[in-house]
Amino acid sequence: MSRFVQGADRRQPTLLPESLDDYVSADNPVRVVDVFVDELDLKGLGCEGMTPAMTGRPAYHPAMLLKLYVYGYLNKVQSSRRLEREARRNVELMWLTGRLAPDHKTIADFRRENGPAIQAACAQFVVLCRQLGLFGAALVAIDGSKFKAVNTRDRNFTVTKLKKRMEQVAEHIAGYLQALDTADRQEGEAAEARSGRLVEKVELLRAQMAKLKTMEAQIEAAPDNQVSLTDPDARSMATSGRGSGIVGYNVQSAVEGEHHLIVAHDVVMTGHDRDQLARMAAKARDAMGVKTLDVLADRGYFSGEEILACEALDVTPFVPKPLTSGAKADGRFGKQDFVYLPDKDAYRCPAGALLPHHMTTVERGQNIHRYWDRASCTGCRLKPQCTPTLERRIRRWEHEAVIDALQTRMDLTPRAMRIRRSLVEHPFGTIKAWMGHTHFLMKRLPNVKTEISLHILAYNMKRVMALLGTKPLMEAIRA
Repeated sequence: MSRFVQGADRRQPTLLPESLDDYVSADNPVRVVDVFVDELDLKGLGCEGMTPAMTGRPAYHPAMLLKLYVYGYLNKVQSSRRLEREARRNVELMWLTGRLAPDHKTIADFRRENGPAIQAACAQFVVLCRQLGLFGAALVAIDGSKFKAVNTRDRNFTVTKLKKRMEQVAEHIAGYLQALDTADRQEGEAAEARSGRLVEKVELLRAQMAKLKTMEAQIEAAPDNQVSLTDPDARSMATSGRGSGIVGYNVQSAVEGEHHLIVAHDVVMTGHDRDQLARMAAKARDAMGVKTLDVLADRGYFSGEEILACEALDVTPFVPKPLTSGAKADGRFGKQDFVYLPDKDAYRCPAGALLPHHMTTVERGQNIHRYWDRASCTGCRLKPQCTPTLERRIRRWEHEAVIDALQTRMDLTPRAMRIRRSLVEHPFGTIKAWMGHTHFLMKRLPNVKTEISLHILAYNMKRVMALLGTKPLMEAIRA
């Protein structure tokens, strides 16, 4: 044993006991948590319990509970029960909380009751990053990712899923009734026992069918024809895998291009991203404190109205246009093969003919111009490659110039989508790895927003500590 490093004798008494501060080094990340929360104006952020009651048992200070949570999310300890255990055995938490060890219900209640204040604390750290000059380029990448909720797929019902479930129950009832008829023809105790079990199963299935019929009315009354039983706000959402999907939430994030910090985020209940581009771009621009902003997003964000709204916000979007042309799918010319001539307000077809503007219609609140020329199409040698009808008609949105400008930008920046992936994919992967398989622990949309804010605060804090170091960061926070 003499050749091994020897530890201290655990039974050896000490004359002068060591203090807790001796166990926490000067550059320990827990000191950043302590300084950051102490410098927050929790009362101004709307934190509950800042003024203690004059009677009753003394309460824990909200600052201590917030420190507990920020430390927990920094170290992948999100559960209130696990935080309760860690507060009793973790030396860093003993130092941070002053040896206080609240019970798990007190810890959980603080997170549930102080959602807006916790989200504001996350926003305050983004303000600190801006003051430190960490947002160099006026560039962000926006993306959405599906996060699992506390709701299994079996506890989520849509019109299609409910119909299939009712058909399955009906088939089971018919099968058990047939087996019951067979059992009734037999004699003996075994046959009677089997008949009794079959009757119980049929009654249970009929009760289940009655619940499903009640559920049918609830689904029809729901705005999106969907009901989740465990977490009412969770929604069934498709994922990239064929035939797969999860019941959860769509988390939106905007990641700046200099140091990959998350400058804005949100949680929505829709499974698609088409309506999120302008809103997230505006949040990112305000968080970064810039007047103009370049935004990268994938084709799931493409929407003419959203692109137009970005132009009004002085935001320059880079979004690839999805290929949805039925003509291209059939091997014929697509709309992109026709060239618009602004001075003539006409399209030039692949054969060189001009298609003038004929009429304007209103479709879903949008003015759509239509262009065609039957005379040019009649007898055209390229007509089999163009259209199976009498003439080829081209539709143009009244604001399609912004789409044309977007396509020009995309053609001039071929690496835009590669940059987008390098910026925004990594934070989602990191946060999901921290969360584990279950992802969200809380139910309902306001609580889920609080939980993702804690994760993003922890993510940003870790990145800034890696960039600046803990001591310079603490000095910046105090300043």
